[in-house]
Amino acid sequence: MSQTAKTFFDEELSDLAQDGLKREMRRLSGRQGREIVVDGRKVLNFCSNDYLGLACDARLGQAAAEAIRNEGFGAGASRLVCGNMSSHQALEAKIAAFKGAESSLVFSTGYMANVGIIPSIFGREDIIFSDRLNHASIIDGIQLSQAKCRRYRHRDMESLEEMLKSSGPFRKRGIITDSVFSMDGDIAPLDKIVALAEQYDCLVMIDEAHALGVMGESGKGLAEYFGVETEIDIQMGTLSKAAGSFGAYCCGSNGLIAFLVNKARSFIYTTGMPPSVAAASLKAIEIIEKEPERRNRLWQNTRYVHHALKQSGFDTRESQTPIIPILVGEPDAAAAFSRNLLNQGILIAAIRPPTVPPNTARLRLTVTAAHTQADLDSLLEQLQRIGKQLCLI
Repeated sequence: MSQTAKTFFDEELSDLAQDGLKREMRRLSGRQGREIVVDGRKVLNFCSNDYLGLACDARLGQAAAEAIRNEGFGAGASRLVCGNMSSHQALEAKIAAFKGAESSLVFSTGYMANVGIIPSIFGREDIIFSDRLNHASIIDGIQLSQAKCRRYRHRDMESLEEMLKSSGPFRKRGIITDSVFSMDGDIAPLDKIVALAEQYDCLVMIDEAHALGVMGESGKGLAEYFGVETEIDIQMGTLSKAAGSFGAYCCGSNGLIAFLVNKARSFIYTTGMPPSVAAASLKAIEIIEKEPERRNRLWQNTRYVHHALKQSGFDTRESQTPIIPILVGEPDAAAAFSRNLLNQGILIAAIRPPTVPPNTARLRLTVTAAHTQADLDSLLEQLQRIGKQLCLI
């Protein structure tokens, strides 16, 4: 490494550490679940996106093993060359049927989906209206598209409508939003967004990453929750959270999916996902359909924790989901809260800028269907005790 490079990296890392923003990875051993082993120590896990407890469900592993026996491990090439495996197509058919869409397309990750979908549909002659707290993958997809972007105030429909009214003529107009916001746990007002899109002739794209399996009577997502499934043009989501697997999807009309197969660079120019991963995801969707009791237990646990935290005086923002932020403010204070909890055997990550806006560092607590009542009571006891010590309540 050149001295110039070494100096640059050392200085940048030093600045991050001084600001309380340096990140490091912890080593996990064994399986994901309500309890995990972190750096050799067993702790309760309250920061996973494994909302339904499917990440270590044996049925997903069995489906993956069967696919490996039948199709091998790697796809070998991009799907447009010779990597379009039967497991990919079975998963896409299942997702489309589950979501009530004409067709779907699988991507390797949620990030690749958003940076592939958005630039393929929107360009320099278009305008996109984006919620100010949208996920980084949406932001990056918009930047790659080179479309004009206007960011409306978070979940503020008056702000959105003002921008829609004042925008000039464009070839295409689009509104893009997360359905469940990953750091605040609140939800987009999709019914109002759909109404504005119809009034002002906009395409609507939603990211259902944290809503699939969680929101809606059948776990189909926030579009189902609001009853606007047929009014959303582009539904994207991930298979790595409530589905406990890996990858992402886009579903919509046959025309949309055929268009993406021909235009989405992050689909065209990458090797197809391992067929075993697609098979595990298909099994997860089947379980979500057939076992609503998992979602019921998730929401029972979520309501219990929400109520207790509010009664204790914690600031949980506008959370309405199993993602529950505990606002702390300064990065160092959030990191200290997280360390104290870990010392007591509870893992909750401290989320700091730039992931969240300045002065809004927080703990990002997530509840799952796998947590027991004893887990929840232990969590709440430690949160209250340490929160008082740090003068947060």
